[in-house]
Amino acid sequence: MKRVYLLAVVAIAVAAALGVAIAKHSGYVLIAYGGFRYQSGLWAALAALLVLVLALLLLRWLVGLVLTSSGVVNPWSRRNRSRRVRVAIEQGQLDLAEGRWASAQRHLHRAAEAERQPLLYYLGAARAANEQGRSEESDNLLERALERQPQAELAIALTHAQLQMDRGDSDGALDTLLVMHERHPHNVQVLRLLQRLYRERGDWPALIRLLPDLRKGKVLAPPELAELEQRAWGQNLGLAATRGEDAQTARQSLERAWQQLTSAQRHEPRLVLAYAEQLRQVGAEGEAEQVLRSALKRQYESHLARLYGLVRGEDPLRQLQTAEGWLKDHPQDPSLLLTLGRLSQQNSLWGKARDYFESSLRMQRNPETCAELARLLAGLGETERSNQLFQEGLGLLDERLLALPLPQAVQA
Repeated sequence: MKRVYLLAVVAIAVAAALGVAIAKHSGYVLIAYGGFRYQSGLWAALAALLVLVLALLLLRWLVGLVLTSSGVVNPWSRRNRSRRVRVAIEQGQLDLAEGRWASAQRHLHRAAEAERQPLLYYLGAARAANEQGRSEESDNLLERALERQPQAELAIALTHAQLQMDRGDSDGALDTLLVMHERHPHNVQVLRLLQRLYRERGDWPALIRLLPDLRKGKVLAPPELAELEQRAWGQNLGLAATRGEDAQTARQSLERAWQQLTSAQRHEPRLVLAYAEQLRQVGAEGEAEQVLRSALKRQYESHLARLYGLVRGEDPLRQLQTAEGWLKDHPQDPSLLLTLGRLSQQNSLWGKARDYFESSLRMQRNPETCAELARLLAGLGETERSNQLFQEGLGLLDERLLALPLPQAVQA
């Protein structure tokens, strides 16, 4: 209230001062131009000028109001264009997340063409096109993205490689990734996609060459990298055994692949198992027996003990005695008991073989053990028991067979 009174007093004072000024100093304004002549009092001219300024301001406000209103109504106005782009972005992203690929491609493509930074929208539209099997449209969208944002070459290439892998074009994906690996050798995502692609293609030698980069770039967690490394070297041993026209050259190729491993790797049970299995496949069973015996002497592994019973060493009796020595420390290992049964058979010790097989079965119902004991009993003339074990082994191979319906006569 005090402020109102103060303003009123100030207004009265200004009006009084203005009135006194007008009364004492009336003045005049003269405007002459050619034949035109205008003369007026000073204060009247100032009042007219003030009215003109206020009229111009009012006119400007009215024009702005009209333009704003037309912008709301006019579908081609800048305001409405921005709104349509926002709607396209929101709807396109929602469609992409929910798998409505055609709608997602349409909305995201529209948003990409309208935005100054269109990369994410082009990538989304390319993915939507790829999901519809429109690989050519997908590639064209990525090319358009590269034209608009050439600095995003790596991101676009990674997306392209991923889409190529998804559509089964592993050759195209490999070409794309190799180019990016040459230009960006330390990029983690390039390395991750490359190792995944090599695994899918079964290109284990190439994956082995990539392992140092994977380790240096910390692309995978240490346990995952160790698992991948062992698998790659193990698969490489298998490939090496298939090279060569005869067993001799295949064995030489296998030996070279084994020597490529480090000393620590040659002590890894999984790699020893792969190496011994390949030696067995190329006919070098004596060498396989020596490799397994040395490995089991260093560190006992049940899988190695099982394979030891499948190779034929130079001295079968000594091989059996060696395996029986492990039984003292591992009497509850069903795989070792299975191996002892097999080695006893190699030495024609039928009773001992039967005892070992039955002991293994008491600890673990295994189809291999069932089959071995069934074969032995068939040879010993115990046909009924042999048939029972064959049937049990078959059921253990695939327990789903037991759920299948049988003819009534068989069920009875």
